[in-house]
Amino acid sequence: MHAPNRLARAALRFRPSSFAGTFVALLMAAMIVSACGLLLATGITASVPPQRYAGAPVVAAADQSLRYTVGSGEDRDVESLALPDRARLDNSLVAKAASAPGAATAIADLSLPVRTGKDAPVTAHNWASTAFTGTKPDSGTAPRPGEAVVTSGTVGERITLDTPGGQREFRVSGTAGAPGGHDIWLNDADARALGGHPGKVDAIVVLPRPGTSTDTLAAQVRHVLGDRAQVRTGDERATVEDRGLAQAKEVLTGLGGSFGGIAAMVAVFTAAGTVALSVSQRRREYALLRAIGATPRQIRRTIATEALLVAPLAGVLGCLPGVALATWWFGQLRDKGAIPATVDLAVTPLPLLVAVAATVVTALCAGAAAARRPSKIKPGQALAESAAERLRPGWIRTAMGAGALAGGCAFAGLAASETGEDAANAALGVVMLFMVAVALLGPLVARACAAVLGIPLRAAGAAGSLAAANARTNARRLASAITPIVLAMAFSSVLVFLHTSEERAIEDQQRAGITADRVVTDPAGLPSDAVARAAAAPGVRTAVGLTRTSVLIPNAGSGYTPHAASTQGVTGTGADLAEVQDLGVRTGSLTALTPGTAAVDASLATAAHIRTGDRLPLRLPDGTPAAPKIVATYDRGLGLAQVTLPQADLASHVTAPNPTTVLTRATPAATASLAALGHVTDAAGYATAQSTDREVNAWANTVMAAVLGGFAAVAAVNTLVMTVFDRRRELGTLRLIGTTRRQVLKMIRWEALLVVAAGLVIGSAIALATLVPMVNGLTGGAPYIPPLLYGSFAGGILVLALAATALPARAALR
Repeated sequence: MHAPNRLARAALRFRPSSFAGTFVALLMAAMIVSACGLLLATGITASVPPQRYAGAPVVAAADQSLRYTVGSGEDRDVESLALPDRARLDNSLVAKAASAPGAATAIADLSLPVRTGKDAPVTAHNWASTAFTGTKPDSGTAPRPGEAVVTSGTVGERITLDTPGGQREFRVSGTAGAPGGHDIWLNDADARALGGHPGKVDAIVVLPRPGTSTDTLAAQVRHVLGDRAQVRTGDERATVEDRGLAQAKEVLTGLGGSFGGIAAMVAVFTAAGTVALSVSQRRREYALLRAIGATPRQIRRTIATEALLVAPLAGVLGCLPGVALATWWFGQLRDKGAIPATVDLAVTPLPLLVAVAATVVTALCAGAAAARRPSKIKPGQALAESAAERLRPGWIRTAMGAGALAGGCAFAGLAASETGEDAANAALGVVMLFMVAVALLGPLVARACAAVLGIPLRAAGAAGSLAAANARTNARRLASAITPIVLAMAFSSVLVFLHTSEERAIEDQQRAGITADRVVTDPAGLPSDAVARAAAAPGVRTAVGLTRTSVLIPNAGSGYTPHAASTQGVTGTGADLAEVQDLGVRTGSLTALTPGTAAVDASLATAAHIRTGDRLPLRLPDGTPAAPKIVATYDRGLGLAQVTLPQADLASHVTAPNPTTVLTRATPAATASLAALGHVTDAAGYATAQSTDREVNAWANTVMAAVLGGFAAVAAVNTLVMTVFDRRRELGTLRLIGTTRRQVLKMIRWEALLVVAAGLVIGSAIALATLVPMVNGLTGGAPYIPPLLYGSFAGGILVLALAATALPARAALR
């Protein structure tokens, strides 16, 4: 009798095809886990050296996140949500920071977006900041009130700057910095007056006295400022000068954590199924081993050894395409502007080790679960079951599957009764629970599919009858082939059709909501007087400016976390807004929109449990609390804006208060005059341009669907190939009793069609059960499923299934 490890090596040596499918599944799982792990690790550890603050050892800045508490008691936890715009510090803290022991001086740092007379966007800074940036005048002198230092120009010339505080004329007092740069320096008094944030500073730089270390100074500054500011040193200073780094970390953490968790679970789940299938296919071998005296412990050790021989190599090799996938994904995000160019992918050992460990643990656990029955039953019973599949599924598996099915139905009912993000959050559990139910109840589901779909198969002649009989008597084998197809269809459909449904709703609302004749836009911001100039243009009857931003709605819904709501700041009256934008007002009136009031999307109002006349607690873009009175609710918030506020209430809480869009009621003759302000288009062209801005989200959804769907598709092909090769004895017997080669291949094709039909129907049903409440909660409508796109999914799965069965069947019949 061979030792278990020698049995495992012999099985691997003499029957490598039995382990090929397991190897591929584990390799793919390692690829997914390692790729998502690398993105998550980069999101956690990403850092870049500071540029502007390179000469500033200690920087104090406001917390750029909203902190909130979830749970209670021992489960109480503090979480955070990034603010839409920069939070600023009170100017009085500059003197406080300067009083810290070891501090030589504290310098207020101010930056403001300005436009030159040529309307080119540049950044202006206060001159005092040159003390830590090292900027020196190349010519002329430091700016006094009413003067500016520029990167290129002539000392003494006059320039006009359009600032958040309005247009002002300045005299050039000097030049500094690299020629052709985009910086301007103003006198500190002018920078404070024109920055649009009275009494606030962007950050405070603290310089040390000789002999004071950075760590000591930072500790002292933290002590004097308390919780009113966050003190940064080292690479953390870069998060103060560039908020894009914090946003990139959030994107990477979300991809690697949230999506990565789902993807990893799906990958491990599928790999475990393949390992279990591989073990079950060799039940005849294990039955013979039991018949000749192998103990249950030896069988379990043999299967565990087989897993340890295959899984580590598959895990290590899977990390190579995992690194390539993470590198490609990261590069695409950086090219699309979601990640700063200065951030690099962190290829660290820990995510790769976790991927390998997860692969090994998955193989061991799946093998142990699959080995439970062949190692326990009596040898005679094992031989009997190896000849014919056991019909009755295990009661534990059936009970767990029924529980998952009941949970999925309960979540579907909950999602259908909720609105907004509450519905979307509940619907996420639907697809996962139904998928678990399909996997656990697979044999019963397969038997039901075989009974229903076998009726038309029997009318297809001898080959169809054989296919129906095979499906009915080999339900476990059929279930192992159906499950990956269900997985591919369900997840891909949810991700892709959620996006198509949301896009359709947004486009419909934008087309119906923009009633302006001419729309003037500039992503960098229009001139501060754009609305007044547009209103004065010949042929213009009404002009309204819109500033795009977001606000945070705390505690929206029952027990859910705060979330960002798209917001438009209106320069003009509510009555003028109604002329150029049809928000679909449901209650109240836009004419009452004045400072201190707001209009909100009806679904947001429902989720926040407020009505017209109530006050809505929210956080403005810089985190300042506010509670405007609701004067109207409307239906087209998804396509236009979920919150509508007077621009006067937003101006001092955003970095760039100038409007980005001007909507006008005008004659065609006004186009030439409006073109002097920015790009002019009509309502249809504006809606098309807005859809272009959402391309990154569309791309992200497509990539996630491709990763999950592609993995599931490969798993389906892998499973189908394994099941066909495992049937070589059966196919040979059919040939011996007179079945022609053509009839056998036709039977295989009918079986593949049955598998695809069952997988598509069940996967589509799970996707619909998820999409209907989710889309209804987000858009108030039904899912939009483009027929051609759905047909391409179904056709692709059909082609893969036919190829994955026909090719190995031909090879097996040779």
